Amino acid sequence: MNTVMNDNEIKKIEEVRRFLDGASDMEFSIETKAERYDWIEKSFSRFRYLKRSKGDKGLILSYLKKVSGYSRIQIKRLARQYFETGHVRRRAPKKRGFPRKYTDTDIRLLAETDELHRTLSGHATKKICERACGIFGDRRYLPLVNISVSHIYNLRRSGAYRKVRRRFEKTRSRASLIGERRKPRPDGRPGYIRVDTVHQGDLDGIKGVYHINAVDEVTQIEIVCSAEKISENFLIPVLEEMISGFPFVVHGFHSDNGSEYINHRVAEMLNRLLIDLTKSRARHSNDNALAESKNGSIVRKHLGYVHIPQQHAQEVNRFLRDFLNPYINFHRPCFFPETVTNDKGKDIKRYPYDRMMTPYDKLKSLPDAERFLKPGLTFAELDKIAYNITDNEAARRMNEARNLLFTNINEQENHALRRKAR
Repeated sequence: MNTVMNDNEIKKIEEVRRFLDGASDMEFSIETKAERYDWIEKSFSRFRYLKRSKGDKGLILSYLKKVSGYSRIQIKRLARQYFETGHVRRRAPKKRGFPRKYTDTDIRLLAETDELHRTLSGHATKKICERACGIFGDRRYLPLVNISVSHIYNLRRSGAYRKVRRRFEKTRSRASLIGERRKPRPDGRPGYIRVDTVHQGDLDGIKGVYHINAVDEVTQIEIVCSAEKISENFLIPVLEEMISGFPFVVHGFHSDNGSEYINHRVAEMLNRLLIDLTKSRARHSNDNALAESKNGSIVRKHLGYVHIPQQHAQEVNRFLRDFLNPYINFHRPCFFPETVTNDKGKDIKRYPYDRMMTPYDKLKSLPDAERFLKPGLTFAELDKIAYNITDNEAARRMNEARNLLFTNINEQENHALRRKAR
């Protein structure tokens, strides 16, 4: 074992203070515990530790802690032993332990190898050690040639390894206690909505608007809103507007496990409105299939995939509220499934043509449908919206409004580019 110490010049308390401040270039390497204890005892004697003031003793203890690598508590134990006996000795172990096979030098060499190769697997690391010694003749790796793969991981968790190299892992997923992980059961009642987010793409690192798509499971009445961002400050007002847009009372809110919905702010808002928050289950990809299918057949079909900058979210939201949502709810027919049980007892969904109708007509067809409407709202008022214009006229107005929307957005973006070019 080699002991390299260059601290003989540090004898005064001022020199200790400079060393702790980083002004000294002293290098050291102590391999065995016996050598460490012997050096600590000599240091107590050299600095006349017992005759020092309380402040000076603290500096000396900090110096010994930094050089030896021991904890502050261990250094204080050794100082108390020196005070009582005048010596620093290792206590005889009460139990016979395993002899240490790999020294700190070996562990530092392993850490250096891991740093060079970005922490490979244990098998690959062992093979590199074998090649370093056998092929390239580096005798430093000789103790690591016969190391077991499992012990490589043990050494990586040791204190000596972590003093030389710290390893950071990716954040592990954590189960969220917000929301209940189950499939909603509306039992033929409207008010249990499925929610999903559609992003309008990025362009040159600039985020696009986010569309919040909510569909009622029973009636397929759908409300689409746009938000500038999906952070809580932008999303909460949009969700409140979306919930208020349904003609019936919302009882359930189901989404996937995205953090934009599964968070305390959204849960608090839904709890205030007496709405149950549920989220999709693991290995049940169809839990939110209704909203995801509407993402393609409604949102992407009418808004496309073209990038829309976030600053236009309010313009897009006005178009959705005034034209798209009335069209898809009052004038666009949808298929509604019919569940049939086959001879094997398996439920099969069919979509007969005679069950095809608009979401609003589906709502009206429910038994005792008036009881589902919000207080103060009647079907007479909704009929004025549904039958005031024809389906073709509603589609024509929606298309014209959409074309005008994209035209205005393109003009504003082109004007901004010309100003920037100047």
